[in-house]
Amino acid sequence: MTDLSPPKFKPYTRQSIANARQWQFMSPELQEAVEVVSRVLPFRTNDYVMDQLIDWSNIPDDPIYRLVFPHRDMLQPQEYAQLRELVLFKKDEAAINQLVHTIRMRMNPHPAGQMTHNVPRVNDAPLRGLQHKYKETVLFFPSAGQTCHAYCTFCFRWPQFVGMDDMKFDARETTELVAYLATHPDVTDVLITGGDPMIMNTRSLAVFLESLLVPELAHIQNIRIGTKAVAYWPQRFVTDRDADDLMRLFEKVVAAGKNLAIMGHYSHAVELRNEMAQKAVKRIVSTGATLRMQGPLIRHINEDPASWAELWTTGVRLGAIPYYMFVERDTGPSEYFSLPLARAHEIFQAAYQMVSGLSRTVRGPSMSAFPGKVVIDGVVNINGEKLFALQFLQARNPDWVRKPFFAKYDDKATWMDHLVPAFGKTRFFFEGEDDGAVHAPLGKVIPIKAAQRVEAGGCSQQTDAA
Repeated sequence: MTDLSPPKFKPYTRQSIANARQWQFMSPELQEAVEVVSRVLPFRTNDYVMDQLIDWSNIPDDPIYRLVFPHRDMLQPQEYAQLRELVLFKKDEAAINQLVHTIRMRMNPHPAGQMTHNVPRVNDAPLRGLQHKYKETVLFFPSAGQTCHAYCTFCFRWPQFVGMDDMKFDARETTELVAYLATHPDVTDVLITGGDPMIMNTRSLAVFLESLLVPELAHIQNIRIGTKAVAYWPQRFVTDRDADDLMRLFEKVVAAGKNLAIMGHYSHAVELRNEMAQKAVKRIVSTGATLRMQGPLIRHINEDPASWAELWTTGVRLGAIPYYMFVERDTGPSEYFSLPLARAHEIFQAAYQMVSGLSRTVRGPSMSAFPGKVVIDGVVNINGEKLFALQFLQARNPDWVRKPFFAKYDDKATWMDHLVPAFGKTRFFFEGEDDGAVHAPLGKVIPIKAAQRVEAGGCSQQTDAA
């Protein structure tokens, strides 16, 4: 008899990947790279990614293979050689841990002021599991959502997954979140992020979403959920045991008068070609929620403008909204993945020209840098000088938003820090000012009543289908 039961989620890590049938498709050199580099960077994949998304006749050049499997060039040559010797031959765990820590700290584990400037303080202490960089938006990191169905090798939140607990964002319950939001009426948006909140079962996710529907948080208009599950495990929305319950939860949030925005992370057109992935989009938008598509531009993975155009047009046809093309952040193995900003703009412009107006809701290429989200509007010539035209789409100081500025053209620059102000200026207009951060003032007391406490007990680290 044919087994018609829905597929169950099965992850693979460094410790178990050799049990996957695809392991035999990899050369010894590729296998070695996984064993060595995954000591530094997180590695996790699953059956769906390997069976449906990777073309094994094209490894290691297949884009999804490069997206989830570590490569030796993600480390500096001397680092790889040293770590290889320790892992494969000396097997000295203390020395391995010491070298791994050194490499990780070189990789700028928390870019853009995440630890130093984005964490709000209440009662003269930082709020664990929250970030508040922009006035209107608070990020919330539920502890049960701090893993993913598969890890991206470029992920800028990689410290969440490698045991760097002193750099981890996670919150076990919503008491402090609700109390903080209640005293910040300017906040209209809450982004539940990770990791991936959709790794949680529906019952656990409901605890966090329903806590935002209380009357005292009427000023919260938009609830966003950042997720890669739409690409890496679309069954979460279609065939998982509690997928129907998840759809009812989405409907409940919408019925409460909130805009529920699923921020779907897509890296390549292949992730939306599969029938299951398309069904996931249709089910999500059928609940009244919106699905917005975003992802970074990454060398080795999605440099083809046609792939972006296909992704956006397919998404629009299914009811999704193209939202952002990001520039790969200056963290992790950024030397392996980063592209010059000039090239990034060329790719975005070429893809943009291929699509109709319905797909031109997308913005980019955008850098989520320390002062805010900076978009490259174009390359211009002013008084004979070749320049980048830039502006803030979002900023620590709201007065900076949509204020054009210019930088000298540099065909090698890959990040905001590499740019030099135009017209002979020594600094950009936003440098040297107060950063406009929206942290709660030091010492401010926010009462937290015991009755407000919303525990998230029983949250699973995987979906019910795991």
